[in-house]
Amino acid sequence: MDSAARRSGGGLFEGLYRVIMRRNSVYVTFVIAGAFLGERAVDYGVHKLWEYNNVGKRYEDISVLGTRQSEE
Repeated sequence: MDSAARRSGGGLFEGLYRVIMRRNSVYVTFVIAGAFLGERAVDYGVHKLWEYNNVGKRYEDISVLGTRQSEE
């Protein structure tokens, strides 16, 4: 009776196994896509943190350096 309840109910990990890890090609695609999206998320977060910590110290923040003389 326990095995019947296990098969019908399942759980989070069993559902993930059925959807993602049953076939190797799907699993590899999931890992590569997850690595790509994770890298993008970490890069965005670190970039925003860097900008927040360096406000007023960046090249774009200094008005004298950002302007050029017109060539006429």
